[in-house]
Order: sequence, then C-alpha cells, then structure tokens
Amino acid sequence: MNNKSNVWNIISWIFGIAIFAIGVLNVFLVHFVPGIFYIFLSFVYFPQSNAILKKRLGFSIHLLTKIILGFIILWVTLGVGDLAEMLGL
Repeated sequence: MNNKSNVWNIISWIFGIAIFAIGVLNVFLVHFVPGIFYIFLSFVYFPQSNAILKKRLGFSIHLLTKIILGFIILWVTLGVGDLAEMLGL
C-alpha cells in the first residue's frame, strides 16, 4: 500500500473510533436510540467495513460522502445534541 492510503486508513480508524465513542456515550448518558444509530454509523469509517461493502454489495462509500457525514455527525452531537449540553460544551 502506498503512503497516502495508509494516512487515510489511520484517519478513518481515528474517526470511526471517535464516532463509536460518541455512540457509546449517547447510549449511557442520553438515549439508547441515537446511541445505537451513531454506533452503526461509525462502522462506515472502518476500512474493513468498506472492503466488505465492496465485496458483498459491489459498491463502497465515497470519501467525500464520509467527510460530509462526519461533519453532520459532529454538528448534531456537539451543536444541537443533548450530549454537548450534559458535558457543558
């Protein structure tokens, strides 16, 4: 693999773990349903999930779509979500 691919894989792992952590915090601190939703969305960012989608369904999620989805998730969580209010952000 080339160096650019390794960088994107590391960024994908970090962002996937961050969204997963937001989901777990939502499950325990806010409400079960949005927490589970965030946990499922976090799997979009893991490189293995992208490979499974490509292999089984014949498509993968484009990088730009992942970036836009990430900004939306962060905005909803930190901007208007109950989790930001509870943590004092």
